[in-house]
Amino acid sequence: MTAAAADQQTQAVERVWQKVQLARHAKRPLFLDYAAALFGEFDILQGDRVFGDDKAILGGLATFDGQAVMLIGQHRGRSTRERIEHNFGMAHPEGYRKVVRLIKLAERFGIPVLTFIDTQGAYPGVGAEERGQAQAIAECLAVFSALNVPTIATIIGEGGSGGALALGVADRVNMLENSIYSVISPEGCASILWKTAEQAPKASAALKLTAEDLAGLGLIDHVIREGAGAHIDSAATISALHEALRAQLDHLQAMPNAERLNQRYAKLMMYNSTIEQTPALA
Repeated sequence: MTAAAADQQTQAVERVWQKVQLARHAKRPLFLDYAAALFGEFDILQGDRVFGDDKAILGGLATFDGQAVMLIGQHRGRSTRERIEHNFGMAHPEGYRKVVRLIKLAERFGIPVLTFIDTQGAYPGVGAEERGQAQAIAECLAVFSALNVPTIATIIGEGGSGGALALGVADRVNMLENSIYSVISPEGCASILWKTAEQAPKASAALKLTAEDLAGLGLIDHVIREGAGAHIDSAATISALHEALRAQLDHLQAMPNAERLNQRYAKLMMYNSTIEQTPALA
């Protein structure tokens, strides 16, 4: 590799790593911030009717421009106390079972479902595994894929692994400009490939986890521009997100249900139709 090529690769890695840091920024708006700014009458519903209530995922009935919607989101918390209360946005199986309960309720009453994704991943503890973490996530994926109401997912910060994907099967998938979405964290990927988390910046570039990368691959539908950044100018981000959600919801609701389901199925099948060949990073 020439010096010029090496320098270009280094700059590319730095740009992607900066996106990762922005997605995790302490002052970045969280789910409840968007819920307060974009939705009205948010009545949170609790419990999975099996084990308990998981506050890492919040959901319930709300209004969007006066229209009833089912609003569901992962909330990480900002203060130490709030983060502990919401388990840093990492849900247990009861959180995902609550999601299934809520979206089935939405389907029963013909209410669109809007999800907001912001998590490092599902909680990996022993108790969560014993209570069926993988099964709960799989059920989320299955129910979302066949849901007979319009669904829109938006990644607002960090979308990590199956814990994020559980809320990401939708007719339209949006990403904020400085958010990330990946099968594994950069640190986890680096620990596997290079045996050290210090190579996380290089891993982040290899994972193609930015909104621009994923839009180019056809894995998301729309990038929400943040202007100076959601943590700096949240009003601009909220306005752009409102405009996108309104247009998408109007379009999906005007579409016959069978056509919408067929398009959703075609999108899911498309994910594995193209394999991009890229050189391995040194």
